[in-house]
Amino acid sequence: MKAKGFVTLVLVMAIFCAASAQAARVLKFGHIAPTQIDNKPFPMHRAALAFAEHVEKETKGEIKIEVFPLGQLGNERSMLEQVQFGTLDMMDCTTAVMSNLIPQVGLLDLFFLFPSKEVAYKVLADEEFKTVMDALMPQMGLMPIGYAENEMRDFGVRDRTITSPEQMKGVRVRVMDSPVFLDSFRALGANPVGIPFPELYTALQQGAVDMQENPIPTSVMMKFTEVAKFLTRSSHSLTCLYKMVSLPVWESLTPEQQKIFVDAARIAEDINRSENTKMRAELEQLAKDKFGATIAELTPEQRAAFHDAVLPVHEKFAQQAGTIPNDPKFGKWAGKRYYDMIVAKVSEYGK
Repeated sequence: MKAKGFVTLVLVMAIFCAASAQAARVLKFGHIAPTQIDNKPFPMHRAALAFAEHVEKETKGEIKIEVFPLGQLGNERSMLEQVQFGTLDMMDCTTAVMSNLIPQVGLLDLFFLFPSKEVAYKVLADEEFKTVMDALMPQMGLMPIGYAENEMRDFGVRDRTITSPEQMKGVRVRVMDSPVFLDSFRALGANPVGIPFPELYTALQQGAVDMQENPIPTSVMMKFTEVAKFLTRSSHSLTCLYKMVSLPVWESLTPEQQKIFVDAARIAEDINRSENTKMRAELEQLAKDKFGATIAELTPEQRAAFHDAVLPVHEKFAQQAGTIPNDPKFGKWAGKRYYDMIVAKVSEYGK
């Protein structure tokens, strides 16, 4: 009888454990960053894993997050549509891609808008900024809960150091397929060229383009600095990403679970930013030591010259981004009010 009772107990426990395992909810989280570079975890992916770990721990296993890096679930445009329509649970999405759906976030890509990433962080954390910008997203099926990033973007040139708009005249530069980037380089007098990212090294090597613009750490990791050794720490645009949850998924979470997600996003954000700063210092030194690269720093006067040169692009996109949110409590946010708000925040925090 004792043996029979023991067997029964084991069976009951097995059934209970199986039921508990089945009860765990699994959500998919996609992003386009690599998992590691030179056997070191890539900051954005490490942050995503920290997000998943915090959610699983704090929900006591009720929710598990599966992270899919390197665009395994599709490119950014595809994943954005999936999150929007509820076939993907969450993702990190660049503002450049999001701006096709929500033009206002494209304002964050404007060249020489932020004097530093520290100022950018303060603007992104500002309560008024978050309230106004976040209100645009639920109507598109998206719930923003935080940010990810891939550093400030810089210049990398084959045959010269560029520190003024005049030196950009006629330079063939590879850019992302983004209206802000295309128009900004044209305003600087350069000739933007659309070349797929995987083909950029060869294009630089063969002289099909003279210049590329990526964060210096990216340039080093992709070995662009082998063929474009003249670097300028221009910090002309922050590669900012929104961490978004599909609205149906968000609304299915309890208030306690929603708070856990927001806390996890903040933890991931801190890891992403601190690791990026550390990686930048290490890889900038590697660019000099291994590739013989030079790194120029723009003076305040030089930055001001670049900023003035792209102001017509600011004006253009400031007008295009003016729409009226569905939520009436924000009033009529038409014309340049989004842009003017951001510029006011930059001025406030840049003092």
